[in-house]
Amino acid sequence: MTATSAILSAAGLRDELAGSRPPVLLDVRWQLGGPDQRPAYEAGHLPGAVYVDLDRELAGPAGSGGRHPLPDPEAFGAVMRRAGVSTGAPVVVYDGGQGWAAARAWWLLRRTGHADVRVLDGGLAAWTAAGGAVTADRVTPAEGDFKPTPGVAGLLDADGAAARARAGVLLDARAGERYRGEVEPIDPVGGHIPGALSAPTTENVGPDGRFLAADALRARFTALGVTDGTPVGVYCGSGVSGAHQVLALEVAGLDADLYAGSWSEWSADPERPVATGPDPQ
Repeated sequence: MTATSAILSAAGLRDELAGSRPPVLLDVRWQLGGPDQRPAYEAGHLPGAVYVDLDRELAGPAGSGGRHPLPDPEAFGAVMRRAGVSTGAPVVVYDGGQGWAAARAWWLLRRTGHADVRVLDGGLAAWTAAGGAVTADRVTPAEGDFKPTPGVAGLLDADGAAARARAGVLLDARAGERYRGEVEPIDPVGGHIPGALSAPTTENVGPDGRFLAADALRARFTALGVTDGTPVGVYCGSGVSGAHQVLALEVAGLDADLYAGSWSEWSADPERPVATGPDPQ
């Protein structure tokens, strides 16, 4: 895949939907700690889009593996087939505009074997800003045939994340104040994994929620020590915004692995070390 093929503009999506091979559309609107977004989907969504619930369908039950552990592969496959996803058919994922939830769905599909999935750059907000139509019509797609591969590629566990910080680059995608340990609104301990670098996901996009240009993103990550061939890992609070960082790295033409358990898993174990302040160590 080319560096920019992981995302699609609203204009590009409109053209593809009018073409001979329209993509399957997944609506993954979600708010951290916020209300269920299904009512918002039912009030208006892209024509043909199927709603997928991040908390219930793109994650397993919260527990020792964090607040959003990976879903059971069989359950995830069933959800995708119910949504009309097939192995050989293109998929486009969108959310309300932040991009985090859409990136989570993109990452799961890509890392379990689907080769043609993209994120609508800027999400629903970009679509409507470009004059795209929305509908409240009920969507019942034909059953898809996608079956996830047995293993998830590009995945780090806690030990792997710690090793990546020592030999490579480990990026912390949370807000800077959470990285520094100044505030921690969700997890039991504030701070970061020793050796990790602060790289807030919010700095990957412009004011309109769309990704910065590929060269600007590459310059950003280069300044953090990421170059071609650098082993890179990403984590966040619970593996959602971290997927957005992996997506930003791919737009920049760079590969990265995701520590899906992220800080919610790391900080739950009192035996794991915690660093605070602005420096990695």
